[in-house]
Amino acid sequence: MDTEKADHPIAEARANLSELLSAVRLLRRTYFLTSRNKRQAALVPVELGELVERAGGPDKAAAILASNLEGNR
Repeated sequence: MDTEKADHPIAEARANLSELLSAVRLLRRTYFLTSRNKRQAALVPVELGELVERAGGPDKAAAILASNLEGNR
C-alpha cells in the first residue's frame, strides 16, 4: 500500500487499515477514503478530530477554519 498518496479506495483502506492508522498516528498523515474516485471520509490524527469535536462538529469547525483562512489572504 502506498502511504504517500492521500486518496485510498475504501476496499483498499479496509484491507490495510492498521497500516493507514499507524501512519496517521505516527506520521501525522491525513488520508481520504474514496468511492468511485470521490472522497467520502477522512482518517485524521486524533488531536484534529478532538478539535473538530470541541468546535461543535465538522460544519462549525469548517466555518471557523474557512473564516481564518480568508482573513490571512
